[in-house]
Amino acid sequence: MLEKIEAIAGAIGSQRHLRALRDGILLSMPLIIIGSFFLILGNLPINGYTDWLAKIELAPVFNKIVNGSFGLMAIIAVFGIARSLADHYEVDGVSAGVVALASFVIVTPDVVAKTGSGIPYAFVGSGGLFVAILIGLISAEVFRFFVQKNFTIKMPEGVPVAVEKSFAALIPGFMVILVWSLVYLLLGLAGVDNIHTLLTGILGKPLGALGSSLWGTLIIIALNSLFWFVGIHGANTINPVIQPIWLQNTDANRIAFQAGHALPHIVTNEFMMNFVWMGGGGTTIGLVICLWLFARSKNNKAMGSLSVAPGVFNINEPVLFGLPVVLNFKLLIPFVLTPMITAVITYFSMATGLVAKPAGIVVPWTMPPVISGYLATGGKISGAVIQLITLALSVGIYYPFVRSMDKAELRNETDEQQEPTAKDSIA
Repeated sequence: MLEKIEAIAGAIGSQRHLRALRDGILLSMPLIIIGSFFLILGNLPINGYTDWLAKIELAPVFNKIVNGSFGLMAIIAVFGIARSLADHYEVDGVSAGVVALASFVIVTPDVVAKTGSGIPYAFVGSGGLFVAILIGLISAEVFRFFVQKNFTIKMPEGVPVAVEKSFAALIPGFMVILVWSLVYLLLGLAGVDNIHTLLTGILGKPLGALGSSLWGTLIIIALNSLFWFVGIHGANTINPVIQPIWLQNTDANRIAFQAGHALPHIVTNEFMMNFVWMGGGGTTIGLVICLWLFARSKNNKAMGSLSVAPGVFNINEPVLFGLPVVLNFKLLIPFVLTPMITAVITYFSMATGLVAKPAGIVVPWTMPPVISGYLATGGKISGAVIQLITLALSVGIYYPFVRSMDKAELRNETDEQQEPTAKDSIA
């Protein structure tokens, strides 16, 4: 049964379209983190700080940097998704990505003013992520179809490789742009405002209900833990499907935070990465602390010493596969329940206003707890406090299971030490 589950989940995780989606969104992560850094600089929790920035005219500069990095999420994603999928088919990924980017601009409506026209940030950021995913995947498929069917312009030998690739992409690129130009035309004739609002209505609401609600979050957490438990990378299996929703919620909070409005979402990318999965999937920071502080057996003490440093930085592969947690039924209950309980407590703390919501600031997932909570909530102490509380709770949940497992391991080590002595006595 486990082999079948692993085979199915492995196939899902390695499916080319999901991998392209994951890799394409990851391509935008450096810009998102850079934008978050300047978002923090523009909104430090110091009395009079924002007024001082406005006075010296740095506030609009910081906002421009944020919009020019964080706010380009969809543009980067459409290029990255198309390139990744085309690379999988072993065709020119860069050309496919460029053509997909052009297609995205074609279907996106312009804002027309007296000074000129342009594309609003609302569509090139998280608001355009659904369209970016769709265009990236379909454009790459159309592009590779014409390349693999040899509908390309052949250049004579001796022509530079860059020139040869450019001409080879002409016909496939023309067909991709023609497809999306027809889509834009037909939507206009049908009276549809634009493809962004259409897709957001069709796909955004059901996925948003799963990715933004507490019950949907608990389902995702349970699946993540169960995948990890059978040795499957939970994040790689689940995140390609649900992370676009979390990132959209992050960006919506970022926009509201910049404008000084109430933050609309609790469940964001940072809620999951920094508040729920502290120490990694299964909230294993509590496990590694228990091993480090309370284990008595040699094996478990050694594992605690080795895994606590990576665990503080939310890297838990050493304890997952070294202890192991994988297929260790003694740890299944806390491995599933701890992140779920952490999510419930943090969610209601934020919903009731006791703890500040994530402010749309993307904190690297390797940032240690307490620091990450302070930064993710826009410099609010309550973000660090709730992490301290749930961290202590995770230690308390894991403790009885670790003690029981450690006692059994200690007995095994004692028996192994006594066995040679018994053999010597018989001899």
